[in-house]
Amino acid sequence: MPTATTTVVPYMPTSRPGARPPRSRMPARQGAAVEGSQAMPVDRPDLHARVAAQREQRAAASARRTRREVLRRDGVRCEVAGADVSPRTLLNFCSNDYLGLSQHFAVVNALQDAAARDGAGGTGSHLVCGHHALHGALEREIAEWLEVPRALLFDSGYAANLAVLQSLLGDDDLCVQDRLNHASLIDAARLAGCRLRRYPHGDVEGALRQLRSMAESAAMLATDGVFSMDGDLAPLRELAIAARVQNALLYVDDAHGAGVLGPDGRGSVAAAGLDAKAVPLRLVTLGKALGSHGAVVAGDADLVDHLAETARPYLYTTALPPAQAAAALAAVKLARRDHWRRERLQDLVQRFRVRAEGHGLSLMPSDTPIQPVLCGSNANALAMADSLERDGYWVAAIRPPTVPEGQARLRVTVTAAHEPVQVDALADALAVARDRAAHTAPSHAA
Repeated sequence: MPTATTTVVPYMPTSRPGARPPRSRMPARQGAAVEGSQAMPVDRPDLHARVAAQREQRAAASARRTRREVLRRDGVRCEVAGADVSPRTLLNFCSNDYLGLSQHFAVVNALQDAAARDGAGGTGSHLVCGHHALHGALEREIAEWLEVPRALLFDSGYAANLAVLQSLLGDDDLCVQDRLNHASLIDAARLAGCRLRRYPHGDVEGALRQLRSMAESAAMLATDGVFSMDGDLAPLRELAIAARVQNALLYVDDAHGAGVLGPDGRGSVAAAGLDAKAVPLRLVTLGKALGSHGAVVAGDADLVDHLAETARPYLYTTALPPAQAAAALAAVKLARRDHWRRERLQDLVQRFRVRAEGHGLSLMPSDTPIQPVLCGSNANALAMADSLERDGYWVAAIRPPTVPEGQARLRVTVTAAHEPVQVDALADALAVARDRAAHTAPSHAA
């Protein structure tokens, strides 16, 4: 016997002029509560007022920050829009393009050719439809270069650090970090929900004490390889021993070491004579010495494969455009082959230090391309940066909270694309800027 059916006609809003709108389906009591709440505003902090107050505080402390608009790059020279929008050509000494590869014809050609063939976008996440053959080729090239089993590509170093800690650590685990680690490592520990313990900069005994404080927990010891604002190296050999003794995983963010340090530019881990067993995971960024964009986490195969399946910053984001991977692949090959770039870079770093110390400038102990010049106060750092810009040099003033209070500095970075005469002239201009800053008042933003 056929079963009776009931046809359900969905509500379709009428377009007849003057028609009454459909009656709300919200329960009467709930609707009345909402209407009543509109007449009784809640007394909570106003975010606009908070933002305004914080802006005033930053202005009073010479801590305002503004973006500079680059109109054109030509090697180490940049055409930059000034405060009055009129462009100025400046000699750039604050770039992380340490090997001078960002404008290398082979890197640019690889980008253009791949974009013409595969388009401009990644189109999807790696685990859906975004993983391209160029991504795989880049991962294999970097794994071979670093002499590790596996590598995994990320959109940025920041995302990669978030991914590693979030995927491996949980609420009851411990993450021990150097106090001067990059902000992304600090944020990563907070995202993971683990216990974060920090030790004094470069203090291996301090790291051991923190590891011992939670001996019952799974632990990770995380450090920068090269510290981005100081330019010095982490004591990786000693930290590796501490991690091994405490059965903790050592993770190294080598953003500023890869391409620059170690045999074939393999970074601070290789420079310390350590392998993938001692350092199971490391981060290599593609946007600094490799002149491109993105980052790679490389190391132990099981750990890297685990990240590919569980790390939220990897799973839930669009893959890097294949053309960008092609550019990075070309840059890695150049970095592996062109040893002269590192040799030239090291010569220029030492040349700068000798000249700057001859002028009595306050340098920090660094043999890397990062050469901080200590200025003390925020105001003094801004005054020196302003003076340098008037003389045609672009050097960024770095202030708290990026660096500790009272340790504002000019973060000079030397690249293989600079000429010796340019490095000499910068050191001379820094001495002039120091003397000018003692007699002039700076602007409050930079």
